[in-house]
Amino acid sequence: MTKIYFADARAKSFDFKYSFVAKFEQILNMIDFKGFIENKDYVAIKTHFGSYGAHRIVRPIFLKKVVDKVKEVGGKPFVTDTVRIPGLEYLDVANMEGINHLSVGAPVILADGIFGRDHIMVKSGPILKEIGVASAVYHAPAMIVVSHCKGHIASGFGGAIKNLGMGGVSCKNHCGEAERGRIHFEENKHLEWLDAKCIRCGQCVDVCPHDAIKLVDDSIVIDKSKCVKCGRCSRVCEVKALVVPISEEGFQSGLAESAYAVVSTFDKGRILYINFITEVQPECDCMPMADTPLVQDQGVMMSFDPVAIDQAAIDVINSAYPLAQSKAADKNVKKGDNILKAVTGKDAQLHIDAACKIGMGVKKYELITVTEKETEEGEGE
Repeated sequence: MTKIYFADARAKSFDFKYSFVAKFEQILNMIDFKGFIENKDYVAIKTHFGSYGAHRIVRPIFLKKVVDKVKEVGGKPFVTDTVRIPGLEYLDVANMEGINHLSVGAPVILADGIFGRDHIMVKSGPILKEIGVASAVYHAPAMIVVSHCKGHIASGFGGAIKNLGMGGVSCKNHCGEAERGRIHFEENKHLEWLDAKCIRCGQCVDVCPHDAIKLVDDSIVIDKSKCVKCGRCSRVCEVKALVVPISEEGFQSGLAESAYAVVSTFDKGRILYINFITEVQPECDCMPMADTPLVQDQGVMMSFDPVAIDQAAIDVINSAYPLAQSKAADKNVKKGDNILKAVTGKDAQLHIDAACKIGMGVKKYELITVTEKETEEGEGE
């Protein structure tokens, strides 16, 4: 059974030690950072930078707290993600979201380079065979995976495993072809456009961050040399005229395999996972919008087990009351229902179970709840 440290998001007293920030500091203090970070280690702090239109990512103040803890034990942290939209534009997004060297106290870099091609091929499993792990992640001796828990267009849930499996690998291969997209698509297949279904609304053209889709002479044209197989176009197509060629089971298992490949590049016990169950929106942070949260902010979890922490996060979300004026309310979801499955149509338990099966962690956990920070006299005043 895995121990998970949990800080509730509620602050019921006008005292710093009961604040969410203070309780986050407390659970950070409960982790032995010297146990997995050695002096002068380069430490990757893997998070998501967000996108134009999306703003519910982990706030810089919390990333700064993590950076400070790494520095306390002599580590050299850098905050990182992999290319989602073209690299330089993605760094602009990070800065727009308030993530920069000044705000987090550490360099902010792209783990797979500004062109999204820097990676090392690593064995994964029977579906993917191998996957390109982003070079800055591959070479880092230790990592802290800071995830914003939310829904996802394909996995149903974006937590630690999704952050590893999709965010820890390169956008493209060395030839400029989709690498991360191999998780979304069966090998060597491409999007299928169904002419008879298409209503020519243009949403797929607008949502593509790589300018790979155009409406030309009343037909959808896909530039395969630009497409990174992210699946956003298929997600926004209301009439299902763009088909991603993979089953849900195939995708979820492939996601677990990719996450396993990333973890395999680290010595055991050298990755810490932090899940923020706040602003739990129905879509991924890479979409060009952010809907209202499905449930009230629940808190933040910390563990060395990606399977247990994701299982715990989903359990907490499903035990919460769905919020009015949210997509959960639109779907008439009730407390205790599988909220994320109801709003995304995908079963996140599949990739958690797959990750458990291949040995990434266990699903049984013990929550150790923190209600306040143990403060020294005068602190927080």
